[in-house]
Amino acid sequence: MFKGSLVALVTPMRDDGSVDNDALASLIDWHVDAGTAGLIIAGTTGESATLETQEHVALLAAAVELAAGRIPIIAGTGSNSTRQTLSLTSKAAELGVDACLLVVPYYNKPGQEGLFQHYRAIAEAVKCPLILYNVPGRTVADLLPETVERLTAFSNIIGIKEATGDLSRLAEIRKRCGEEFLLYSGDDATAREFMLQGGHGVISVTANIAPAEMAAMCAAALAGDAKRALEIDRRLEGLHKALFVEANPIPVKWALHAMGRIPAGIRLPLTWLDGANRAPVIKALAQAGIKV
Repeated sequence: MFKGSLVALVTPMRDDGSVDNDALASLIDWHVDAGTAGLIIAGTTGESATLETQEHVALLAAAVELAAGRIPIIAGTGSNSTRQTLSLTSKAAELGVDACLLVVPYYNKPGQEGLFQHYRAIAEAVKCPLILYNVPGRTVADLLPETVERLTAFSNIIGIKEATGDLSRLAEIRKRCGEEFLLYSGDDATAREFMLQGGHGVISVTANIAPAEMAAMCAAALAGDAKRALEIDRRLEGLHKALFVEANPIPVKWALHAMGRIPAGIRLPLTWLDGANRAPVIKALAQAGIKV
């Protein structure tokens, strides 16, 4: 369904923190032209944790309208509350998104049975395609492969974003869940190898900055052209690292602002990129051939 470079899109904000739909429209047009395979709206990189429910829904509605069917829209609708996740996912489905991305509930530290029941409740209530999102570095809880296998019983759970950076997870989930279950890397630094080993794509932070290059790298990796994929990825490897010198999306929003793509807005408790951390980002941009 969705294969290649999927972008965990930033939410452009003005200096006062309000969402800038004009900048959002420009970003969407840019990604359409660059060959991006899909946009994740209001995910972690989109600062979903600080969006109020009303504006979260309004952001999704704007993205669907602005994309106008030119590129798939995948809504980030997960939270640490099953009720809130169900409400947001239902609203996103009504808006006509192409799929929803559901992060493992954070902070609560549920066990595997709690995780299964959480996702079961959403899958049984909302029939749009659902993608699981495992990022224990942020959520603490780890959605294990055996639980993912149990969740494949629900036909609308179509895949997982696996952001551990552990490539052994790919083989295990694939073995348990079959060839049709979609596997996305959530770690730019290992995404190339992830796809060469059978993954279907990446949900990328780097692609915010270099969408055409990430799309080309993914296309090469999915075609099995390891040499070409490596050639492209070497130019991007600095970005894969530098965009995490502070918590995501601090560095990527600073870089996009420096590129003239978005205003300088970010929401507390996140703050603008510290001056001492700008040099590695600038260096990585130059390595990738991007002038600021």
